[in-house]
Amino acid sequence: MQGIKLELAQESNYLSAKQLIERANIISIESRRGRYGGTFAHRDIAFEFASWLSPEFKYYLIKEFQRLKEEENARLNQEWNYQRFLTKVNYRLHTDTIKDHILPALQGSKDQEWIIYADEADLLNMAVFGMTAKQWRANNPNLAKKGNIRDFAEISQLHVLTNIESLNSVLIERKVPKEKRFEILAQTAISQYRRIVDQEDLRRME
Repeated sequence: MQGIKLELAQESNYLSAKQLIERANIISIESRRGRYGGTFAHRDIAFEFASWLSPEFKYYLIKEFQRLKEEENARLNQEWNYQRFLTKVNYRLHTDTIKDHILPALQGSKDQEWIIYADEADLLNMAVFGMTAKQWRANNPNLAKKGNIRDFAEISQLHVLTNIESLNSVLIERKVPKEKRFEILAQTAISQYRRIVDQEDLRRME
């Protein structure tokens, strides 16, 4: 390729697109003859060539990319807010289930009830995030000043959390032991998270 560059550096020399493709063994550019012929390139190469050829086109590409990223961020923020809202709603259903089905069976004082709620919340945190709220605060002291583990979760994690909050409520009503509930919740969280991530990867490839 260096030899071709040196050769083309001389004004008297010229290479057609077809000759360049053959000599440099380029696979991302194609030259066709005939009525509907022409030179065709992979879009990345076409964009680069057009950007070199026209400063206005390069500026357009940059502005369009910025616009698309802003729209993507706005959409993701909307999805995040929606999922965060759902987790709050389901968490209320979750705490009501604890109140109706776990607390009556305990003989502890009213002052100890918050421990039960926190313990059940951490059951969900462990299943989705792999750590308790206390462990997250210890690992992220700066972020902990601005919010909790759920405030900084990914959209996919919030989606899974919403689902297993509902699932745990059902398991509590069916009197499934805590250890067994965690096993079911953790397996469900892993399975759902993988499927959601796989679907997101497929959408990016489309």
